[in-house]
Amino acid sequence: MLNIFSKKQFLIDLLKDFVDIHCHILPGIDDGAKTVDESISLIKKMSELGIKQFIATPHIMQDFYPNDELSIGNAFQSLIENLAKKKLNNTVINPSAEYMMDNHFENLVKQKDLFPLKENYVLIEMSYFQPPINLQEIIHDILMKEYKPVLAHPERYTYYHGKKEFYKTLKQLGCFFQLNLLSLSDHYGKSIQKTGSYLLDENLIDFVATDTHNSSHIEKLTNMVINKNKKTKLLSIIENTKNTFLVS
Repeated sequence: MLNIFSKKQFLIDLLKDFVDIHCHILPGIDDGAKTVDESISLIKKMSELGIKQFIATPHIMQDFYPNDELSIGNAFQSLIENLAKKKLNNTVINPSAEYMMDNHFENLVKQKDLFPLKENYVLIEMSYFQPPINLQEIIHDILMKEYKPVLAHPERYTYYHGKKEFYKTLKQLGCFFQLNLLSLSDHYGKSIQKTGSYLLDENLIDFVATDTHNSSHIEKLTNMVINKNKKTKLLSIIENTKNTFLVS
């Protein structure tokens, strides 16, 4: 994809040895990969982009995807066994979860029973319709249990697009921000693309990830072009993501 005669900078040229901390590659337990074969296909394609390690983050949503240690463990074990059969056992995958901040999650926090991304980093998300009424209390409780909340794709919560200063409040409360790389394109819509660029320009993003659910996401990542200004900012965030979550 890299072309010395082209002025275009493709995103994938920045992803060598990347650690993807948010992807839905475990088979059959959420809206990501449906089968083991699909999981393996996604992993192969993502590896071709330069991704070295994966943290699988299936949704845990009380009403839609009531995953737990058993369902995630079974899906992970099935994937690992099938990767070994295909002689792909050098692929580094670690299981975690993406938690919807609902009542079930609040109980898990109280019990200190969460699957961290690594160490004490926990990936959390909100509804796309409205934030939790007690959002600040939830974040406080996460911190009191000595977890570090990583807010998935803050740029996708459109109810904050008209009050962008609240993003800085969330950072002050102790949230880390994880940007979806596709949000820097028009994949999710122009408003989300604009907000993603704003968060990047304001130096509010800590980590980036693919949030891959299917092969069309990978195709769009493959063809994404990044301008010079975005490249400079992204490089340091990509390095921070790798340095924070790489398993040696």
